[in-house]
Order: sequence, then C-alpha cells, then structure tokens
Amino acid sequence: MIQKPSIPRGTRDFSQEQMARRNYIFDIIKGVFASFGYAQIETPAMEKLSTLLGKYGEEGDKLLFRVLDSGDPFDKIDFASYKTEDGYKTAALSSALCERGLRYDLTVPLARFVVQHQNDIVFPFKRSQIQPVWRADRPQKGRYREFYQCDVDAIGSTSQLLELELVQMVEEVFAKLDIRVLLKINNRKVLSGLAEVCGFPEKLTDITIAIDKLEKVGLKEVKAELSDKGLSKEAIDFLEPVLKLSGSFEEKIAVMREALASSETGLKGLDELEELFGYIAAAQVKLPIEMDLSLARGLNYYTGAILEVKALDWEIGSICGGGRYDNLTGIFGLPDVSGVGISFGADRIYDVLEGLNKFPAELGAPCTLLFANMDAASAAYVLPIASALRAKGIATEVYPDSLKLKKQFDYADKKGIPFISICGSREAAEGKVNVKNLASGEEKTFDKGDVDGIICFL
Repeated sequence: MIQKPSIPRGTRDFSQEQMARRNYIFDIIKGVFASFGYAQIETPAMEKLSTLLGKYGEEGDKLLFRVLDSGDPFDKIDFASYKTEDGYKTAALSSALCERGLRYDLTVPLARFVVQHQNDIVFPFKRSQIQPVWRADRPQKGRYREFYQCDVDAIGSTSQLLELELVQMVEEVFAKLDIRVLLKINNRKVLSGLAEVCGFPEKLTDITIAIDKLEKVGLKEVKAELSDKGLSKEAIDFLEPVLKLSGSFEEKIAVMREALASSETGLKGLDELEELFGYIAAAQVKLPIEMDLSLARGLNYYTGAILEVKALDWEIGSICGGGRYDNLTGIFGLPDVSGVGISFGADRIYDVLEGLNKFPAELGAPCTLLFANMDAASAAYVLPIASALRAKGIATEVYPDSLKLKKQFDYADKKGIPFISICGSREAAEGKVNVKNLASGEEKTFDKGDVDGIICFL
C-alpha cells in the first residue's frame, strides 16, 4: 500500500517563494537587532524537562512537547506503582518516561544559557536569537505547533532604557516592514497590586490568566472566569472599572494611583510605567502606544514591564510581545540578575504581510539570468561568464540540458527569471554575449569580458 505523504497538524512546508519571503522578514529583524548591539546565539531544540517545567505556568506546562527517552523507556517502568483508582498518575508517569522536551520559547533556554556560560559572557548580555519553538496547542488560524520566534533580550541591568530599546526596535522593524501596529504596555507589579487591593494576592496567576483573555472573550466571560476561580463579587466589582479604564496615559495613571494607594507594589509598578513613558517621549518615538491594564501575557516569569504588539490592519493575535523578568536566572542558580526581552512572531508577521499584499514583488525571483544550453560547446563557452557574474553578486543559472528553447523559456518563465542569454556557435566565435529582457523584449549584445556592462543591463 502506497502511503499518502503528509505532515503533522500545526506544522508547514515552505516553498522557495515562501522561504524568500521569510528571509525578507528575518533579514530586516536581524538588521534592526544588530543596530542596537544585540549579537546572535543558538540553543538546542531539546532541553531537559527540568529546565522547562514550572516556568510557564500550569497551562504552559501542558503545552510542552515531551520527548521519549531513547531505547525502550517503557521497559524500566513499573506501571503498577503509577496506578490509581481513577487511572494513572499521568504527570509522574510522563516524567519517568521523558527526560527531555522541545523548547516552548527562547527565553527560558536563554536563562539556562546565561547561568551555564556566566563566566564567558559580558554583562549586560545583549543577545538575539531566531529559531523554531514548539507548543502542543490546538492548531488554528495564526496558531501553529511549530513556529519561529525572533528574540532580543538583555540580561544584567534593571535600567528601563533597555525597555525603551525594545520599543524603538518595534518601531523600526514594523516601519521597515510597512505594517501599522499598536504597542500596548502594562506592568506586572500593577497587576500584583490589583490582586492585593481586591483581597486575593494568592490568586494573581488566576487573575492575570483571566484578564489576559479580555480582548478575545469579552468582559462578561472574564468576570465569569474570575468568579469560577474563587474571587468574590466585591473583588470583581473592584477590577471591572480598572479593566474598562480609558483616557490618556496621564488620566489612567491618576486613577490607578488612587485605586492602588494601599499597595506599595502597585505604586512601584505605576512609577516604572511613568519612567518608561517618559523615556519614550524623550526618544521621540512616533509609534502608537497605549497603557493597557488588561494586558497580562499569562506567563509567570514577568515581574515588571509587559509589552504586546497588535497589527492595526489585519485581524490576528499579537505579533510581538515580551517584558521584564527579574527572577528567571535565579531558578538556575544565579540570583538577583534582571532581564528584559521581546519576541517577534515571524509566522504571524508573515501572515499579516501576505494578507495585506506587502511583500516586495521581486522576492519571488531566486535567479536573475539564465544561460540557455544550445549544446555542449555553447555550455562550455558561457560557464566562465556565469562564474564572473556570480562573483559580482548576480544569481546566474546555466540550464543543465540542451533541450528545445521553448522548454528553456518555459523554465525561466515559471521560475520568474527576468533575463535569458542565448549564446550559440556564432556568439562564441565572435566572443559576444546576447542578453534578453523577457518582460520588455529588449535585447543587447556585449563582449564576453564586459561583465559590468551586462550587470548594468540587468
């Protein structure tokens, strides 16, 4: 029986045209990262599960792809010891079978990297990283099980000038990509203060997970979830006007200072927001930015600023997000080292650019000039010319087979190659090169050594 080829749900193949478009995104992002002094590293696709577990909250742990131990991991398991009246202790059994997992994001592996290599790096450590991550999520529009993240992080300084750099990079990247976006900013300490003042500091994680869904499910559903998590009606009534708060940044800050007057942590968060927005104003950032008190980004490791970017002209989830985390390296034995970072979601950015038809048209052509193959002698004649053009940075092909010219023209047309050169015995005898623009029909003849003339015509 012949097996029908397929790939797992939530993953994708990328054609040559798609890869040209993806590299267009990556190249812009890499260039902006480098311009702020962030240098690239890479970490393994797999990490020890002990590195990953407990860093993303309960929901995040459920989405980790676990990798079975090599050999026969089931042979060493005493399944009876994991049996309960209701079934099996699945979490414990999974841990016994799997010591490794695919990375969920690039931030936790970064924290592990920093601690492991702390004697070899310079602090503040500014790194960029563009690699795939995996999440055992339900595939849907804009949500994949395998996708790329493009991260920048700075470890080893508490200065919010680093948060400003993230804001500036967001502005530059999306300006170069020609995508209109809105940047939303909040602070985890403000959320902690809200949990304190409403009387449920121990419910901070439940509160943040619920309110982070506000834009997606609406206020009614958020209130219902908060109630299900055990918050009282009075606590929910306190949170509701905060979640509905509107007005300018100054107006929101004034209201929140009154609401959080009894919380030292909450007031500290408001101070940090004022400092960051002051830096943004001083740097003359033109990017649309708003303080959004419902922004939580549901990840447990954030401790300060939280940032999220939405596309204004295309309906999709966040296309970029990040924040400040003060305690992540402490988990691995390096306490009191603060970090801040942001991740650009390349796959969602791709979907936005494709949906808005904003990819440059010329990205589809992997090659500029095709030398037709008339016969073995003509192929030998054009080979050094093709090499000279490649040495000057011109993508050049020599057709491998001496087929009918129509097939070679069809090849150029289907691949989007804009120029073709047909050099037969006459051109070889005269030392000439004929080049034709397939779009306009214009033709020119050059001496075979006039590489610069050919390039000017191309």
